[in-house]
Amino acid sequence: MAVELLDNEQTELRLSQLNQALGSGMFVHVRQMLLNMAASDIALVLESSPPRTRQILWQLIDQEQTGEVLEELGEELKDQLIRQMSPERLARAAAGLDTDDLAYILRSLPDSLYKQVLQSMGSQDRSRAEQALAYPEESAGGLMNTDTVTIRPDVNLDVILRYLRQRGSLPEATDTLYVVDRRDILLGGVNIATLLTRDPSTPVRELMDADLEAIPVTMTDSEVAQLFERHDWLSAPVIDQDGRLLGRITIDDVVDVIREDADHTMMGMAGMDEDEDTFGPVLRSTLRRSMWLTINLFAALLAASVSNLFENTLEQFATIAILMTIVPSMGGVAGNQTLALVIRGIALGHIGQSNSRWLLGKELAIGFLNGLLWSSLVCLAIWVWKGEWQLGALIGGAMLINMTVAGLAGAAIPLLLKKLKVDPALAGGMLLTTVTDVIGLFAFLGLATLFLLH
Repeated sequence: MAVELLDNEQTELRLSQLNQALGSGMFVHVRQMLLNMAASDIALVLESSPPRTRQILWQLIDQEQTGEVLEELGEELKDQLIRQMSPERLARAAAGLDTDDLAYILRSLPDSLYKQVLQSMGSQDRSRAEQALAYPEESAGGLMNTDTVTIRPDVNLDVILRYLRQRGSLPEATDTLYVVDRRDILLGGVNIATLLTRDPSTPVRELMDADLEAIPVTMTDSEVAQLFERHDWLSAPVIDQDGRLLGRITIDDVVDVIREDADHTMMGMAGMDEDEDTFGPVLRSTLRRSMWLTINLFAALLAASVSNLFENTLEQFATIAILMTIVPSMGGVAGNQTLALVIRGIALGHIGQSNSRWLLGKELAIGFLNGLLWSSLVCLAIWVWKGEWQLGALIGGAMLINMTVAGLAGAAIPLLLKKLKVDPALAGGMLLTTVTDVIGLFAFLGLATLFLLH
């Protein structure tokens, strides 16, 4: 069966062809088109389709492709489709999945359905499922696969080569064979390239890398991703606290973690779930977004209440009402630059207790210098524009205060949220906006009241 990998333009063209065929009732043709596509491309087509088209396509997918397609889908859509499947179909789909994907599917099921799926599985798949569920989802144990090839240190390479030929195939992304003793304690690893290029009579013990770095089973998936990025690994062994080999993590699973973390950060800064379905139901999407809009409304009311405190000032100086938005706007931009930098540093593991104080000092200094520069320019612009140097000085002074505070807040807020075990990407932007709006308006209107009215 020929499988065609699609780029973005081809995907859009294929989606158009599928929609035309569905509209014409050519379901057999659509089924054949799906059969000739890679699982990742079918997943992309499903995620790019409105709900009604998506349901028809899902029913036309070949049963043998179901598990592979589920592996490639985003979490929200994957959960929706899983809940529509019968226990028998789920069991068949799960039979071909990697251990980590199998665990994810089972975790997303209601208890009653979960038990039915387990009962529908064969004994080997049921054992794999129970092993996969023994570890938290966002840990190395939840990320690992158990499809490892292990060898003994006291045999020659020729024995290993004969064993591999007899085995007939290797697990995907296998670049290293792991050397273990009789108790499965990890001793090292032999690279496939070394195995193929050295004298077959050489004992494994002489060629194995005894300094092979292993990943503790309890390590978080984000820390695992950082290690893979730092060392350019294709795979890495996972061990328990006694050094016993449990499985391995491969680069394809780590890429998923990196993508999910990036989606989480990007969507979280907009107050949205990273698993938000682009073509999800209207009501569900509305309710999800309403929570953060509600919180933002209260933050906006807080900023408005600051303006209300200086109602007399605004009534007497119309020009102030025109210019008052400049200060919180500049503070917000400056603060968000710092916020994005610090959240990225936290995600990459660059920021910790040892350097956070220095970082706060640096961002405070940057905020002050930026404030000094732009407040001077704004002061000059207002003087030229309105011919009032006092008003220019006031807005410049308020901008200096707000941009200094914004620099400090942009660094301090994510560090504080992390300490409180709250996701900085999710709540940091809203808190920063509130701070820059309130401080900016209070500084500008307060200075105006103090110097212009008194």
